[in-house]
Amino acid sequence: MLPDIITTIADIRERVGAAKRAGQTIGFVPTMGALHAGHASLIRAARTENDFVVVSIFVNPTQFGPNEDLARYPKPLDADQQLCGALGTDLIFAPSTEEMYPPSFRTWVTVEGLMEGLCAESRPGHFRGVATVVLKLFNIVQADVAYFGQKDYQQARIIVHMARDLNVPTDVRVLPTVRETDGLAMSSRNQYLDPVQRRHATVLHRALEQARRLAATGERDGKRLVEALTAPILAIPGARLDYARLVDLDTLRPIERLDKPALAALAVYFGTTRLIDNAQLFPPEAARG
Repeated sequence: MLPDIITTIADIRERVGAAKRAGQTIGFVPTMGALHAGHASLIRAARTENDFVVVSIFVNPTQFGPNEDLARYPKPLDADQQLCGALGTDLIFAPSTEEMYPPSFRTWVTVEGLMEGLCAESRPGHFRGVATVVLKLFNIVQADVAYFGQKDYQQARIIVHMARDLNVPTDVRVLPTVRETDGLAMSSRNQYLDPVQRRHATVLHRALEQARRLAATGERDGKRLVEALTAPILAIPGARLDYARLVDLDTLRPIERLDKPALAALAVYFGTTRLIDNAQLFPPEAARG
């Protein structure tokens, strides 16, 4: 059965409100559409853990820079509706840009300290747009639990912090990255890759695994771990490194030594397509613990 597609804030509030009055718990999966197996894992979790599931599909213009891929971002709404139906979604919220950002709109959300570094360096304003639209969606849907993926680690940290700081009554759950069989992290942007780029893109996962193995053998020097991330990327023709970093799991600030679990993070261009990935690294004593 296909879920209804709701396009207005008033209607989604009415439908979710009716479910709440019936005593149902609400699970929510915010997306920009072009759904893949990573999104499906979030929807399945929402379906398993809640009585009523809402998926939003909104390509948010405020998180795209002037030279980014907003105009060509895929919008296969019919296919997305089919997938949502197969996974037991109850409602799809697919508002227009005008519904989400009326002409009088002028309020923005920032999370200080987490909106710098990593992806923010090459995508200025991106996370302001993300935090703003997610807070709006939280206020509109008023779900009990919302689900996000760990591939977008910086985004997830920002959303968790925002929800906590602003006393949002929605519990934010971050689930593991879903990967293709060759290790490439699922992403709606993978479809932009030509066959050669697609084959080369697996280098992100290989680089992260190389750094993980090095950490497991006892390497603590941050510079050497970053070099382990960087070297495989530089060896791939046509791959352009945006960043390779070792950062604190909580603050996302660069660290010089792996004295506790940390995040290895990568962003790499293949042609005009920018892909990100990450992995947690553990010093041997933390891994044993």
